[in-house]
Amino acid sequence: MIDKKRQVLQTIEGLMTSDGGGVNLKRIIGSPQLDTLDPFLLLDEFRSENPDDYLAGFPPHPHRGFETVTYMLQGSFRHKDSAGNEGLLTSGSVQWMTAGRGVIHSEMPEQEDGLVWGFQLWVNLPKKLKMTEPDYQDIPSENIAEVNEEGVTVRIVTGIYNGTTGPASAKTGMSYMDVHLESNTVFNHDLVDGWNSFVYVFEGSVKVGDENEIFVGNLAVLDTEGEVQLSGGHEGGRCLLVAGEPLNEPIARGGPFVMNTRGEVLQAFEDYQNGVFDKTISR
Repeated sequence: MIDKKRQVLQTIEGLMTSDGGGVNLKRIIGSPQLDTLDPFLLLDEFRSENPDDYLAGFPPHPHRGFETVTYMLQGSFRHKDSAGNEGLLTSGSVQWMTAGRGVIHSEMPEQEDGLVWGFQLWVNLPKKLKMTEPDYQDIPSENIAEVNEEGVTVRIVTGIYNGTTGPASAKTGMSYMDVHLESNTVFNHDLVDGWNSFVYVFEGSVKVGDENEIFVGNLAVLDTEGEVQLSGGHEGGRCLLVAGEPLNEPIARGGPFVMNTRGEVLQAFEDYQNGVFDKTISR
């Protein structure tokens, strides 16, 4: 018996937009409906079978002050960054990049047709880590931890579920899971009290707690205490379950830079323009 179940505080439907070289995507966090959910700054879903929607990719661009987590469901993108890292992001794999003091990277498709589908999450860094050295984790699909229970499959990118730990190392307290539920099956997970969390449904529908059924393309912001209880809808469902420790620090955003003050953002632009960042990666 669960003493307390986390309840839904808000439900958000993402907005269609474009980014990079013109890649069409759905923005859920970082939109007018939900600007931030501390420590999460942005959540995008990109999904298309039309090459015109993704072939332009994300040419070289800078970041400073946060981490990016890219989770690929289907398709392939090649990542290069100014720290000298390069990796191929394929179906089921994850790229976890810590921009820290500054990195310039590109993400370009390795396919000319077929389905491309995945997510990118921006995770803020605390003031003490914003100027840390850039870091990059390339995690292939076979290294993502997986727990299979009756009617429930959980892929763990980072965090712990039922004694199984995900492979990614986060700079702050965080949990990131892909939960696949058959119809009417139930998943319970005890998140850390005080952490902000959300459920984003990308297949079917998922019921949160006793009352709220969340449908595909919608994000549910949960309250900060108790266990999460999810159950599969009539035809089952699949969702991201993500939680993180709030930083409770000022946020100053300027395009690809996220710092604590406006002055720090202006300094980031100046550093980039003056070539203080590592030189741009050419594809």
